[in-house]
Amino acid sequence: MKKLVLAAAATAALFLGSIAAHSAELRADHPDTYVVKKGDTLWDISGRFLTKPWNWPEIWHVNPQVENPHLIYPGDILKLVYIDGKPYLVKASDGTIKLRPKARVLSEGDAITTIPMDIIRPFLIDELVVDPSVFETAPYVVALGDERVISGGFDDRLYLRGLDGTAGTSYGVYRKGKEYRDPVTNELLGVEARYLANGKIVNEGDPATLEVKKSKLEVLKGDIALPRNQDPLPPVYAPRAPEQEIVAKLISVYDGVSQIGQYNVVTLDKGERDGLEEGHVLTVYQRGKKVLDEIAEKRGEDDPYVTLPEERAGTLMVFRTYEKVSLALVMDAVRPIHLMDVARNPY
Repeated sequence: MKKLVLAAAATAALFLGSIAAHSAELRADHPDTYVVKKGDTLWDISGRFLTKPWNWPEIWHVNPQVENPHLIYPGDILKLVYIDGKPYLVKASDGTIKLRPKARVLSEGDAITTIPMDIIRPFLIDELVVDPSVFETAPYVVALGDERVISGGFDDRLYLRGLDGTAGTSYGVYRKGKEYRDPVTNELLGVEARYLANGKIVNEGDPATLEVKKSKLEVLKGDIALPRNQDPLPPVYAPRAPEQEIVAKLISVYDGVSQIGQYNVVTLDKGERDGLEEGHVLTVYQRGKKVLDEIAEKRGEDDPYVTLPEERAGTLMVFRTYEKVSLALVMDAVRPIHLMDVARNPY
């Protein structure tokens, strides 16, 4: 499916204006030129030039002659130049800056994205965090086709009560998942809506009939249905440090891994109300272990245990925010990351 993508220099300038006023540090081994390859991301490319990849907007030269840096393509040549003593990346071909029109028609997936879209796309379309009240008020599965106990195969039919959607409308089917709570106050921050399947309404009414088009898990009576955003425009992220102090904890990880690494999706206990925004970058610190001080124990001290200092463990970027929680992608991990590790403003 082809989309018309506008390369607005004003949009890129807005992103640049949101970056803190500090100079980007070039890597000692940075290349002078780089040819963009299929599968690259802006984060990956920036990591070749910068010690802190999230500062990439600072080195893109944005003016009417240079396109939005979000719209670079495999085969483009990036050249590092110095303007007024400051380093900038420009698109170049045979040593000259490319001049392109302000709009370009491209197939979805052609342009280089900030972070790997194939990893986060399910969390933009299907996976949700909702208020617990949603499970009390949402349309629900009252019966399954062919008198089945469970359902979920292609073209299976589900019968839903309380749904007023019109024929052809797409819905996702969900089940109540884990609760997200503040580890300190125990405040309920949200509830995971576990994605099961999706389909389209083929018959309106009460009950309405939903025909399953894609299934991830089996559907049961009582599962709920929520409107589905089938084909959102790929978000354009501007990686940057938060404008205010953020101290967040990793309270959950998708796919149930025990040690969190690069490209795992995690849930943070901070959200929009705390000032987190999509594109915010945080540094993750591994919790310091509590160890026995044998000398203190021999001396008879009341508490012979000591907590070791935190250690930097990696970097993550927030890609979806809710009111009280956020979803983030781990961009790099220099040591294993665990639940309840802390994420703070990058240094």
